[in-house]
Amino acid sequence: MHSYWFVIMKKSIYVAVCLLMAVKASAQTYTLKEYEEFALQNSKSLKVSQERINAASHLRKAAFTQFLPSFQAVGTYMWNQKNISLLAEDALLPIGTKMADGSFGFTPEQISNGWTMIDGKPVPLDADGAPFNPKTNPEKIMWKQYAYLPKEQLTYDVHNVFAAGIGFTQPIYLGGKIRELYKIASIGEKMAELQVDNKREELLISVDQAYWTTVSLINKKKLAEKYVELLTKLEHNIQVAIEEGVATKGDLLNVKVKLNEANLALTRATDGVALSKMALFQVCGLDINGDFGLADENINQGIAQELDPAFNRAQAVDNRIEIRELENLSKISHSQVNIARSRFLPNIIASANYLTTNPNTFNGFENKFKGMFSAGVAVTIPIFHFGDRIHTLKAAKSEEKIIRHRIEQAKELINLQVTQANFKVREANRKLEAAKSNISAAEENLKLAEISYGEGLISITDLLTAQTAWISAYSDRIDAGIDVRMCELHLRKSIGISNITR
Repeated sequence: MHSYWFVIMKKSIYVAVCLLMAVKASAQTYTLKEYEEFALQNSKSLKVSQERINAASHLRKAAFTQFLPSFQAVGTYMWNQKNISLLAEDALLPIGTKMADGSFGFTPEQISNGWTMIDGKPVPLDADGAPFNPKTNPEKIMWKQYAYLPKEQLTYDVHNVFAAGIGFTQPIYLGGKIRELYKIASIGEKMAELQVDNKREELLISVDQAYWTTVSLINKKKLAEKYVELLTKLEHNIQVAIEEGVATKGDLLNVKVKLNEANLALTRATDGVALSKMALFQVCGLDINGDFGLADENINQGIAQELDPAFNRAQAVDNRIEIRELENLSKISHSQVNIARSRFLPNIIASANYLTTNPNTFNGFENKFKGMFSAGVAVTIPIFHFGDRIHTLKAAKSEEKIIRHRIEQAKELINLQVTQANFKVREANRKLEAAKSNISAAEENLKLAEISYGEGLISITDLLTAQTAWISAYSDRIDAGIDVRMCELHLRKSIGISNITR
């Protein structure tokens, strides 16, 4: 008795646990908006694009620093094998006199040469007694006094040379290059932000497509289950009719064939739902083996909003990321033209430095650290380089024109795209209305076929044909409803609306 109640309690607990798990599993049902949020939070490509914004921001900040002075410090050490000597050997320098005109000369008392008179002027004689001009032949002068210059005193120790300095350079005018480079870096940051918006839109579109595809397959699966249930019930009724002698085995075989086909279609639909859910979960960054529900599984799809084409085209030109990217490229190409033009203009740079060396030559030659400050301005003016700058400027202008043509071409394609998307929405709405009408006709036809078959007015083949038409009508209704969503999705994408869900 106790064992019996233990088994009952064990089964009750098991059933309770299963119910709790089922409730928990059913609670994990998310709306399309929630699936989009999952995708935005977990997307690796979106995170990569966000990091590109950070990189572009740092590049813009780095470009701004080019307006500011650049400080640098330098230090160096050099070892030399030999010293530097200003004389090859000891030297003797003659001692003369500074003349009235400031030149170096001598008096007769300062030389040992003899003298003679020529044309009433004293002229010195060389060692052989021949007169000479001391300015053209100074080597013939025989000095009485010399200054001694020893080589050793003019030899300097440069075995170990140290130098250090600190300074800065400040660009004053570079033809506008720095300003244009900063503009390009700023536009690069904006383009990185546009890439994030583009990735976000592509991601949301992928989520929406996967979501509605899954909804479609879930409804196809439910429809297949209903068809299997309908054929199973019909098979049972045929068997009863055979026993009563009002049906044949041929009728039963026809039903069995249809039932086998329906079971195969149900298996395919079940597999399709599983694979479609995996694709949806993968895009959203969820566990692909999870079992999460879709909030719109049982919602009938309504008519999509058909927007005014003229309004769409005007809005698309302003909203489409492709246009904004091309406009930014146009600004970059304009800056490239200005940079090419700046090569014709002068460059002005100011600098200031402090330099110290050991040995130093500020007071003779000392093996001590001494330094000095210096400041200056450098100006570079380009003059001629065989047309290099002219051709570069013309090439930059051509690139700017190319971008403008691409913008005009993109606007034309967007206008065509918006018009086509509107036509597809209109066509999808018509197909949906037709599918709804076909369902009513198929249901009425099926009822009449069931009544007629029950009264023996039609064959089992006619009844199966009516059932097939009923299934086909519902399948077309599901496809039309999903097609409405997809067409609306592409319409909103074509006009550049980021919030693509309603």
